[in-house]
Amino acid sequence: MVDTDFFPYENPAALRVCDFIVWHGNQPEDWTLPRPIHRVAYFEVEVLDPDSRTQLCYLDKVRPNATTLLARNIYHNPKWYPSRQALKLHPEGKALKDEDVLEDLPVGTTATMFLQDLGPQLSWTMVFLAESVGPLFVYLLFYYRLPFIYGPAHSYSRSPHAVVRLACICHTLHYIKRLVETIFVHRFSQGTLPVQTIMLNCVYYWGFAAWLAYYINHPLYTTPSEYRPICECGNFSINLSLNRISSNGSKPTQIPNPTNNPFTWLFFFVSCPNYTYEVCAWLSFTVMTQCVPVGVFTFIGFVQMTIWAREKHRTYVKECKDYPELRSAIIPLFL
Repeated sequence: MVDTDFFPYENPAALRVCDFIVWHGNQPEDWTLPRPIHRVAYFEVEVLDPDSRTQLCYLDKVRPNATTLLARNIYHNPKWYPSRQALKLHPEGKALKDEDVLEDLPVGTTATMFLQDLGPQLSWTMVFLAESVGPLFVYLLFYYRLPFIYGPAHSYSRSPHAVVRLACICHTLHYIKRLVETIFVHRFSQGTLPVQTIMLNCVYYWGFAAWLAYYINHPLYTTPSEYRPICECGNFSINLSLNRISSNGSKPTQIPNPTNNPFTWLFFFVSCPNYTYEVCAWLSFTVMTQCVPVGVFTFIGFVQMTIWAREKHRTYVKECKDYPELRSAIIPLFL
């Protein structure tokens, strides 16, 4: 018989759920309380084709803290590798992110998702390589004046102006620097980019390289000026500094701060000094060459880099506590 005055439950029958109770002199000397029973509400995930609504994949007993990346990795298709797939809650809806968790989505324990084919994908490393290799060689074709560019009379000739030679050196070193950073400095996430988007990016970079190279290396081109590669050194220094900070994918976990390198002191004022140096470098190149295509390329690049800088600035403010209030996105104390 159990003495209920000393038993921690109103119903002595609860003894059955205890691990053990040690009795000594009709007194409970020690007991182990029942272990709490954690009940997990598992999910069932059904993946459908958005057009035919046929079932492509069915996942049973999926933990609620699982990410949507799980379904993409489990569904195997010879043509649709995981980075080519996108999951949606509605055929016309927005694609879910890889880090989205099932229990945070507006679905019940039985979730229905739709799988979309994003088309062929390439990694960010290949994207940067394609964007940099093209302008590097396209510019040299115009610099050496191949016969089909300026006509036979100027085939393989050189410009007598020193600024043209200096412009070629600066342009070449700029894209060599980008290649070195892509291979040895930048840390890319596991994200990819559609081949169609990469082709548009290549048209942009390769096309502008051909446009500005055509005028700078034209036989009738004449303009003297000066170029200082300080901004290129600053841009490279910032990328080295960013390579050393910790991050969780595309989300930073550490505030980038200035170092003993003077080129990094711009971190006191802006969140993305690499973009600031990049814009200043192209502004210097515009002043040096006094060429309209270079100015157009610089302006478009500034607009795009401003968009990227403001997005990164918002991410820093959101993810990093005590983020310096003095910092702006790309232009100190202004933008």
